[in-house]
Amino acid sequence: MTLAVRYISARTLDTAPAEPSSPGPGEVELAPAFVGICGTDLHIFHGDMDARVAAPAVLGHEMSGRVVRVGPGVEGWRPGDAVTVMPLRWDDTCPACLAGHQHICQHLDFIGIDSPGAMQQRWTVPASTLIRLPDTLPLDLAALVEPTAVAVHDVGRAKVTEGEKVVVVGGGPVGILIALVARATGAEVRVVELSAHRRLLAEELGLTAWDPADDDVSALVQQWTGDAGADVAFEVSGAAGGVDTAVDVLGVRGRLCLVAIHPRPREVNLHRFFWRELTLIGARLYDRSDFERAVTLVADGTIPAGRLISKVVPLTEARAAFEALEGGSDVMKILVDCTGDTEGVAV
Repeated sequence: MTLAVRYISARTLDTAPAEPSSPGPGEVELAPAFVGICGTDLHIFHGDMDARVAAPAVLGHEMSGRVVRVGPGVEGWRPGDAVTVMPLRWDDTCPACLAGHQHICQHLDFIGIDSPGAMQQRWTVPASTLIRLPDTLPLDLAALVEPTAVAVHDVGRAKVTEGEKVVVVGGGPVGILIALVARATGAEVRVVELSAHRRLLAEELGLTAWDPADDDVSALVQQWTGDAGADVAFEVSGAAGGVDTAVDVLGVRGRLCLVAIHPRPREVNLHRFFWRELTLIGARLYDRSDFERAVTLVADGTIPAGRLISKVVPLTEARAAFEALEGGSDVMKILVDCTGDTEGVAV
């Protein structure tokens, strides 16, 4: 018998015994090591996704771990292999899949939301979802590969190129990762973030961060760009004010990449889009090449994953980790240790 963290109802989680399922044809059983908690997990915890999530539900999709058993017909994997999971299962028959966009399949199973996730001591997934990790990459750092893959996809969707000026609105974990990936692409980057804690972290990582409460962000961008405006803005805040800022900072033919999930419609200055011939780009999830690039960026230290991990807690303290993240402003990424070996150590 193993343990799993389950969502029961709004603000109610339990850690309960679970019976591992043997891997079937094409499946692999994993021992998750570390699982990150993201904004979507928090939405589930708050009860905002009850129409989609069938309780009791095992959460978690940002993970690292090792192969325990392989099912019939699985080749190329063996017990002990270090892996992460691209948590997407698509049907390969819908119009999106047939057009080559499987990651936004019209009947997508997002594993960890639509089906059981990684916050458990044993987890069976399709072998097709596995992404190999280098043996030299510590598994706690590897838990940040999935959100890094999100950032890689976002920067790719926005077609950021060397020398471009990029504004990231929202300096949470994904915003900082986007800024770091954009910088690695050769762009000049500025981060706009209300939280002093997150601005300080951005500065410690070599990024310039502005406080929209005290700074005239539009004026700073004009000064920075010689009145040209930014080439690209990423909206990662999820706030109406963030949308306004992202639109306002763009120069002629600038690109606005929408990353945050906005729970309700927002007003957008369409006159600005007309006047400057702006482009709005949606960015959702990732594909395998994004994941593979993310593994490289985390493994070679381009993404200083350890600096983004605020705390590691054992599986039995997952609820407290969710509650700590609700405050948000002084916490970046909390990992849940599924191995049973730790007592919960701040790092």
